[in-house]
Amino acid sequence: MATAPTRVAVVEDEDAVRDAVTRALRGDGFAVIPFGVPGGAGEILAALPDLAVVDVMLGPVDGFALAAELRERLDLPIVFLTARDCVADRVAGFALGADDYLVKPFALEELLARVRAVLRRSGRHTEPVQAGDLLVDEAAGVAMRAGEPLALTPTELRLLAFMLRHRGAVLSKHQLLTQVWGYDAYDPNLVEVHVSALRRKLERAGRRVIHTVRGLGYRFEP
Repeated sequence: MATAPTRVAVVEDEDAVRDAVTRALRGDGFAVIPFGVPGGAGEILAALPDLAVVDVMLGPVDGFALAAELRERLDLPIVFLTARDCVADRVAGFALGADDYLVKPFALEELLARVRAVLRRSGRHTEPVQAGDLLVDEAAGVAMRAGEPLALTPTELRLLAFMLRHRGAVLSKHQLLTQVWGYDAYDPNLVEVHVSALRRKLERAGRRVIHTVRGLGYRFEP
């Protein structure tokens, strides 16, 4: 039975930033509840989010104070956004229990990767994803093809889930490094190694579904 998508509250008073973050998260399968300047933590909590993305500077509202109230009333994972890149701010954010901290301007791909990483660490995973005869449930740590379990490593499981969510699209090695590993400091050859291993395991149970697009990356076609 399919579960409801993970709900993310986006608290950001800059319209352009809020709209961009909302579109990116929705495009990645999340249910997003956007807020400009909320009336308080109760308004956000009423939306029943699984995670909150909170801007530190919300006009008349102190994002740190708002986050403190959120964490006091609910054990809610929080990712801070800020234009201020100083040690004192980062320390203040993490002291409040923030799970991650991004400095503007940031890449939307990085935000998506950070949100998914925080959800994994907090034990709050996104819904199972299915395409063709493949099913991946990250929460349960299970992948199946044609009803049979696949013996995948945790990284292979995340890689397959991301490809399923973006089936039909050409995914570059940089995108995969950013989204699956959380950042792009690794050698791109690492992607090739993991894709090859994943492809072999999948093809033992059926036809090829991960295709190489020369010079561009990979495409999943169920």
